[in-house]
Amino acid sequence: MSAKIYTAPEEIKAPEFDFENFNAKTHQEKEDKYVEEIKQYLQNLGYNGKNFGEIINFPVADSHASYLIISMKPLMLLHLELGDAWTFQYVHLLTAKEVQQKVDQNKAIERIFSQKGK
Repeated sequence: MSAKIYTAPEEIKAPEFDFENFNAKTHQEKEDKYVEEIKQYLQNLGYNGKNFGEIINFPVADSHASYLIISMKPLMLLHLELGDAWTFQYVHLLTAKEVQQKVDQNKAIERIFSQKGK
């Protein structure tokens, strides 16, 4: 079964770039806050299952498209308007198995890089 794709609630505003005073750390903090606000909003609606809140990315153009997992069954993803807010043209065709593989891949990469400095 394919995925249902949602957009963030209008009341949760994505961070905007401040090109005149850009600070990467500050902008990352704003993006993290945006994602946490979305997670809290969804938790208040009762979502909190397997892989809830995990973020998966897909390469697009000069960046990537980001999606937050709302639910695995049924598969529901929320498009995150981060960076250039790219979308992945085939996201609606993803299956739960493919999303799980992406989550597992992300965790494996995190493990590799967390051990690298040890």
